[in-house]
Amino acid sequence: MKRPYNETNNTVVCYAPSMITTNGIWQGDNPLDYSLPLFILQLTMVIVTTRVLVFLLKPLRQPRVISEVLGGVILGPSVLGRSEAFAKTVFPLRSVMVAETLANMGLLYFLFLVGVEMDITSIRRTGKKSLAIAVSGMVLPFAVGTIFAFFLYKSDDSMTLGTYILFFGLSVSVTAFPVLARILAELKLINSEIGKIALSSALINDVCAWILLAFAIALSENDSSSLASLWVILSSILFVVFCIFVVRPAISWMIQRTPDGETISDFYICLILTGVMISGFITDAIGTHSVFGAFVFGLVIPNGPVGVTLIEKLEDFVSGLLLPLFFAISGLKTDIRTIRDPSTWGYLMLVIFLSCAGKVIGTLLMSLFYRMTVREGVTLGFLMNTKGLVELIVLNVGRDQEVLDVQSFSLMVVAAIIMTGIVMPIVTTIYTPARRFLPYKRRTIQSSKPDAEFRVLVCIHNPRNVPTIINLLEASHPTKRSPICVYALHLVELTGRASAMLIVHNTRKSGRQALNQTQAQSDHIINAFENYEQRAGCVSVNPLTAISPYSSMHEDICNLAEDKRVGLIIIPFHKQQTVDGGMEAKNPAHQMLNKKVLVNAPCSVGILVDRGLNGSTRLAANSVSHHIAVLFFGGPDDREALSYAWRMSDHPGVRVTVLRLITGEDAIDPAELNSGTSIRKSEHTGISYKLLRFFHGGDAASEPAVMQASSSTNLNRYETLGIKANQEREKKLDEDLVKKFQIHTSNNESIMYIEKVVNNGEDTVAAIRSIESSHDLFIVGRGQGMTSPLTAGLADWSECPELGAIGDLLASSDFASTVSVLVVQQFVGTEPQEDDLEVELGSMRESTLDGEGPSDEQYQQRNRRQTPPPRGQNAFSPYTTDTR
Repeated sequence: MKRPYNETNNTVVCYAPSMITTNGIWQGDNPLDYSLPLFILQLTMVIVTTRVLVFLLKPLRQPRVISEVLGGVILGPSVLGRSEAFAKTVFPLRSVMVAETLANMGLLYFLFLVGVEMDITSIRRTGKKSLAIAVSGMVLPFAVGTIFAFFLYKSDDSMTLGTYILFFGLSVSVTAFPVLARILAELKLINSEIGKIALSSALINDVCAWILLAFAIALSENDSSSLASLWVILSSILFVVFCIFVVRPAISWMIQRTPDGETISDFYICLILTGVMISGFITDAIGTHSVFGAFVFGLVIPNGPVGVTLIEKLEDFVSGLLLPLFFAISGLKTDIRTIRDPSTWGYLMLVIFLSCAGKVIGTLLMSLFYRMTVREGVTLGFLMNTKGLVELIVLNVGRDQEVLDVQSFSLMVVAAIIMTGIVMPIVTTIYTPARRFLPYKRRTIQSSKPDAEFRVLVCIHNPRNVPTIINLLEASHPTKRSPICVYALHLVELTGRASAMLIVHNTRKSGRQALNQTQAQSDHIINAFENYEQRAGCVSVNPLTAISPYSSMHEDICNLAEDKRVGLIIIPFHKQQTVDGGMEAKNPAHQMLNKKVLVNAPCSVGILVDRGLNGSTRLAANSVSHHIAVLFFGGPDDREALSYAWRMSDHPGVRVTVLRLITGEDAIDPAELNSGTSIRKSEHTGISYKLLRFFHGGDAASEPAVMQASSSTNLNRYETLGIKANQEREKKLDEDLVKKFQIHTSNNESIMYIEKVVNNGEDTVAAIRSIESSHDLFIVGRGQGMTSPLTAGLADWSECPELGAIGDLLASSDFASTVSVLVVQQFVGTEPQEDDLEVELGSMRESTLDGEGPSDEQYQQRNRRQTPPPRGQNAFSPYTTDTR
C-alpha cells in the first residue's frame, strides 16, 4: 500500500525561510508555494468543512467534536487525501509543521481555558458517590483496553508493551469533561441529579487522566533509562507545587490590586497569557507535554472576574478557529486504509462494544450500590462514554512518541468517533428526564392556611434588590401563628466555570475574606438576611446560591421551589431605577428568565418592580410605614393579589386600599368580538373537547366520529358556551373572595375598600392615577389569559408583556417614580374534575337542545379538588390574548 503523501515520520523536508508571503499572481507566483497563503487556505477548508458537517449532523444531535474530527478524516488520506494532486497541492508535506504548530498553540490555550473553567475545589463537594462512579467507570474499560493491547501490540524497537498498554487503556477509559458538559446542556440535563453526578464523575476522571498521561509520557521516553522517567515525574510534581504556592498567590495579588467592579488591567492579562506559554515551555522541556503545563496553570487561576475576562477574550478565537485545526490534524493523521484486515475491523468492533460495556457495567454496579435506578445507571454509563479532547491528546502524544503506529492511531480515532456519536441517540432513547412530582397543596397564597408556615422563595441578582425584598417580607406579617420561611436565592450567571451548581450556605466564620466579587456579593446578601432574621422574629432564612447559565437558571428556581414546597416565588423586574427616576434594563437575559419562571413555576409568582419601598428605613411595628394599594379587576391573578394584601393587612404598620374596578353598562366586552381569546389554553382545550362529546352524546370511544361530525359553526358555538361557563365561574369565585374579605376586615380601620365603575381603558388609567400619589406599593394581578373592556387598548402599548397590561402601565416612567409594583401570577394550570364537568355540560346540553341558554344555577358548582398540570405549560400560548 502506498504511504500518504503527507506522512511525516522518517521524512526529511527542506523549508525555504524566505517563501512566507507571495509577490502576487501578477508576478507569476503561485500562492500555494508560500507558507502563509497555503496555511490560510488550509484553515479555511478546515473551518468550512467542519461547519458544513455541524449543520448536517445537527438533526442527529451530535457534538461539535464529531464534526471537527470527521472533517479532518475527510480532508486526510482516508478520503480526499487519496488523490495525489489534492494531497500535494493543499496539504503538502512542507506545510504540516506550520499547521501542527498553530494547532498545538490553539490546543495550549484551549487547555488553559479548560483549566480556568474547571473548579477543582468542587471535587471535595462531589461526595463518595461521584468518586466511586468515576473510579468504577475507569477500571473496567482500562482492563478491556489492556486485554486488547496484548492482541494489537506489535513487537519492535519503537515502543515497549507496558507503555503501549498504558496509552491504549487510557484512551478507552477517559471521559471528555468539556464535551460531556455540552451534551448535558443540550439534553437539558445539566441541572438534573444525573447530570450533576455525571459532571462530577467526569471531572474526577479528567484529573485522573491527566495524572496518568503525565506518567505515560514520562515512560514513553524509551531511549532513556528508568531513572530519567523518574526525573520527569518528580519535575512535573515540582512544577505543580510551584504553580500552587507561587503562581496562584501572585495572581491573587493582581486581583486584590484591581478595584471592585472594574475589570483586571490589560497588563495583568498579558502577563497571565505569557505565563501560559512559559508553563507550556517548562513542561515540554522537562519531558511531560506543553498542554500539561497550560492546564495546570489554568487550574490555579482563582475563581472570579479574572477567569471571566480571560474566557471572554480567548474563547471565540481559540475554540472557533484554532481548536478545529487540532481536531482536523488528528483526522489528517488518521488513515482508515491501514485497517484493512477483517480481523482488525473485528477487533475495532470488539473494542468499541466491550469498552462501552465496561463503562456501563462499572457505572451501573456502583449506581445500584447507591440505590439509583437501573435506567439512571445505564444512562450514566453511556454518558461517561463521551470521548473528545483528552482522548485525542492521548492518541496524538502516543503517535508523536511513536508508541502508537498509524493503524493503532486510526483504529482508536474511529472508536472515539463511534463511541461519542452513539451517546446522544441512546441517552435520548432510554432516558426521559421526568422529575418525580412532589405533591403539596399550598401552591398559592390564597390556598395557604392562616395558621400555617408561609414559604417564600426570593430571587436576588445583586445586593441592590435586598432592601426592598426585606421590607416586603416584613410587610407580609410573620407571626408565631403563621411564621415565614424565606429561601434567599442569589442568582449568579455561569461564565467562568464548567458546571452549574446550587450552593447551600452555612454561617460563615467572621473575618474570613471573600475570594472573589461573586462571593463578596453573596456575603453581603447573606449578612443582610441574617440580620433581618435576628431582629424580625418568626422568620427563618435559608440562603442559597444558584450558579448556572441564564438559559437554564429557571430550572434551578422552579426545582428548588418544588423541593421546598414554597407558595410564592418573588423575582426582581429586569429593569432598575436610574437616578432620574426612569427604568433601565441592566441585563436583557433577566427578562427572559422571568418569562421562563412564569411558564414553569410550580406555585404563584410575583415580579417585583423595585422603586425603593422605603428600603432605607426600618419597618416598625408601632407606626404606619407602608400604604399598599390593590387593583382588583377579577380573575385568578387578582384573587391572588388580594389574598396577599389580605395577609399584609394584619400588620399594624400597613394600610391597605383595595380599588375594585367594575365594568360599566357602556363597556364593550372584547370577548364578544373574539370569544376565543378569553380563556386559558388548558381550560379552552379541555372544555371545548368535552362540549363536543356531550352535545353529541358520545364518549371517549367515539372521538373520531365526534370530530368528523362536528362542523366549524357548531364548534364555535360550543366554544362560546364553554367560555361563558368559565367567565361565570370566575365571576362567582371573585364575588366569594371579595365578600369574604369584606366580612373579615369590616372592623379594620387600616383597610379601605373602594369600588369604581369604569367603561374603558382611559377610565381605568384615570382611576389608578387618582390614588397613585398616596401609596408606595401597588399589588396587581398579571391577568394572563383574561380579557376585559377595562384594559382594552392598554396591551397595545405594552413593553413588558410578562407584567400584563396594568403591571406594565404601573412600571412605566409615566407613573410615580416612588411607587414599587408587585405583579402576581397565581398558580393555575388546573382542570375541573371529569365528573363535575360532565354534570355541568350535561345540563347545559339539555337546556341548549330545549332552545334555552344555561341558567345561572348551572354554573354554580362545588369546589373542585385541583391536580397539578404537566410541567412546562406554555403561558404565552396563541389561545390567549394578554390584555392585562
